Amino acid sequence: MATINPYLNFKGNTEEAFNFYKSVFGGEFIMVQRFKDTPEGERVSAEEGDKIMHISLPIGKGNILMGTDALESMGHKLTAGNNFQLSIGTDSQQEADAIFNALSAGGQVEVPLGRMFWGAYFGMFTDKFGITWMVSFDENALPHS
Repeated sequence: MATINPYLNFKGNTEEAFNFYKSVFGGEFIMVQRFKDTPEGERVSAEEGDKIMHISLPIGKGNILMGTDALESMGHKLTAGNNFQLSIGTDSQQEADAIFNALSAGGQVEVPLGRMFWGAYFGMFTDKFGITWMVSFDENALPHS
């Protein structure tokens, strides 16, 4: 069954914001990835290389708060309303395909579904109502019995 988690975009202060959220909710970051440690690292300045490409903080039972620094040098311009997305985690690639295809109908696909450098099967789009969604299947993130 799919899960939905908020994904927040910041103007360069993601690390500060997430340290604040961690102080409020507790827990530990599951992932902190900086731009300099990704294939995108070659496209950013040394200063921007230390910015957060992806961070995840578990909150409560099964919820994950995620975020990124939306860098203008990479074509991102934040305004009120586009500073978040809804992230759907699926249990299979087939479920990811079905949800992505259904929700993106009539909308604008920004990143077609495909295998990404971090290993997940991922895609992103804005639906016909202007809501931005990310759909992901990551077999490495599934609980193992």
